[in-house]
Amino acid sequence: MALEIIGTIIGLVYLWLEYRASIYLWIASIIMPAIYIFVYYEAGLYADFGINIYYLGAAVYGWLVWKFGHKSDGQSKEMPITHMSKRSWIKAGIVYLIAQFLIVWVLIHYTDSDVPWWDAFTTALSIVGMWMLARKYLEQWGVWIVVDAVCVGLYIYKELYFTAGLYGLYTIIAIFGWLNWKKLMK
Repeated sequence: MALEIIGTIIGLVYLWLEYRASIYLWIASIIMPAIYIFVYYEAGLYADFGINIYYLGAAVYGWLVWKFGHKSDGQSKEMPITHMSKRSWIKAGIVYLIAQFLIVWVLIHYTDSDVPWWDAFTTALSIVGMWMLARKYLEQWGVWIVVDAVCVGLYIYKELYFTAGLYGLYTIIAIFGWLNWKKLMK
């Protein structure tokens, strides 16, 4: 429970930094999954456990893309917030579907998970959402609203009440994050 509380506090810092579109969100994005690897494994949320390993690598990628991913006049500039193209949506949808069914298959055949479809849903959608965040797409907030809202119920079911509360807050703040990023785009 102590690790869950620490992870929750770091999660709040992360969310505040993401809301502000601060590049420093990536530091919290390294620490938080390192903690939640243990929390989710203990709770039997194996896909969430696995996604946190992915989050560690994605955090390094995201920081590099935000810092150096946009060039203007031969100079590296911080990447701007943009909209996803239709092509990016199609790619993201394909990745989501493949990840969803692959994760469900692994959870059903190789774990004792009692929530394989829900665990896979939030995990597969989070894979896509993290990539969208790294690319600084405004629409990533919509993905996180769905993921966070579903996670609230999943974590209550798994008796991870602090984490469920954190994700409830994430859901609300994601709505405001979308509005703030829209404002920052202009």
